[in-house]
Amino acid sequence: MYKGDAALKILIITVAGMSTRFSESLGYACLKCLYYQNSIEESLLYKILHHNVKFDYYVVVGGFMFEELSSVIAKYFQEFEDKIVLIQNTHYQDYASGYSLYLGLEQVQGMDFDEIVFAEGDLYVDEESFQRIYNTPNNVITCNQEPIFANKAVAFYLDRNDGIHYIYDTNHHALEIKEPFIGILNSGQVWKFTDPERLRQAITDVTKQEWQGTNLALIQKYFGGIRKKDYEVVTFREWVNCNTISDYEKIKELSRNNS
Repeated sequence: MYKGDAALKILIITVAGMSTRFSESLGYACLKCLYYQNSIEESLLYKILHHNVKFDYYVVVGGFMFEELSSVIAKYFQEFEDKIVLIQNTHYQDYASGYSLYLGLEQVQGMDFDEIVFAEGDLYVDEESFQRIYNTPNNVITCNQEPIFANKAVAFYLDRNDGIHYIYDTNHHALEIKEPFIGILNSGQVWKFTDPERLRQAITDVTKQEWQGTNLALIQKYFGGIRKKDYEVVTFREWVNCNTISDYEKIKELSRNNS
């Protein structure tokens, strides 16, 4: 299945979460990355897989409604048949987002990869910005242009030495920074790793307990202490975190305007 010794470009997409807020806003249980009103092309997963870039492998980590995810991929995404690696996260209810990322990274450790892009599967981002992520030879962190509120944002700040620090309150109450900083941004929740050895070391450094928490444990260990010249910040022109049906309608409107 894997391409021998060729250096690979891999996209990891995590869609294991229970879509609780989206299902509540819709009125029935639904895996939001698959939701559409008229055709599969309207779904978030379709949009992510059909960015105008070419990865060697697409690692999709599912959990909630996994059988439906598997069936939809087999039915509607046959063009990716030899490129999609579908993984089941059986701990989608009791572990947080870090474990899905762990499973995706575990799957690719035996591959001779050159770079990995990791994207959370409930996002809509504009095509131009995603292509910037794909085309740059450097590591990438992303941000969006929305205001930062503790009840919904994952943020990161730059300390006085341009060091990167991610902050997030699982209780959605308040964010706290205990040192001087030169900037704070709203995370775009997409990252690019271009240093395989640094990534492997970061994976080793994350504890078993940390993997059961948010994916920020791995992100922080990889990007924490990285030199400014070794990463690029990409600001999304358009970015929507799809948590409710109203977010989905916003994505539909943006897609319509860009078509």
